[in-house]
Amino acid sequence: MSTTYERPPVIELQHELRALRGNWLWFVLLGAALIVLGCIALGAPLIATLATAVVIGTLLFVSGVAESIGAFWSRGWSGFFLHLLSGLLSIIVGLLFLRAPVDAVLALTLLLACLLMVGGIFKIVAALNYRFALWGWQLASGVIDLMLGVLIWLEWPASGLWVIGLFVGISLLFRGFNWIALGLALRTLPPSGADES
Repeated sequence: MSTTYERPPVIELQHELRALRGNWLWFVLLGAALIVLGCIALGAPLIATLATAVVIGTLLFVSGVAESIGAFWSRGWSGFFLHLLSGLLSIIVGLLFLRAPVDAVLALTLLLACLLMVGGIFKIVAALNYRFALWGWQLASGVIDLMLGVLIWLEWPASGLWVIGLFVGISLLFRGFNWIALGLALRTLPPSGADES
């Protein structure tokens, strides 16, 4: 019974992947570009950190403007002022990020350290209390998160100048390898209609 419900999505996914087969090289090139950017970010984490702050500030500013405009389009809605306030807050925070990117990354790094420490503690407690299948991996993940958070916090504010750039660089590298793997996997698929019967 479960195979009846699972087969159509699998067949549809295979059909969509075969349709993308002709574009496999673009996925590989995207992956290679992300790997190059990741290496640049790892080589210059301060620049990557500041660039991340500028990008986040720009996104906050643009989304705040869009949200504020959207609030005026829905003036009859009871949540108009909350919607407008949220947009204005995004604009202000975006401008603060753009005006003082160093201060912004210091604050973000401190928040990241707190997130890692609290998240790590929750993972450890959950793994030890519930002992679900493969709970050891959850415990190890929690310990690593906690240790990373403590290390970042102990080195703050100096860590604020390189941690985010380092994390962005590592993320770009892994995303690049992921896109390359997808492109190479698409290349090995048979063409559309080759084995459809």
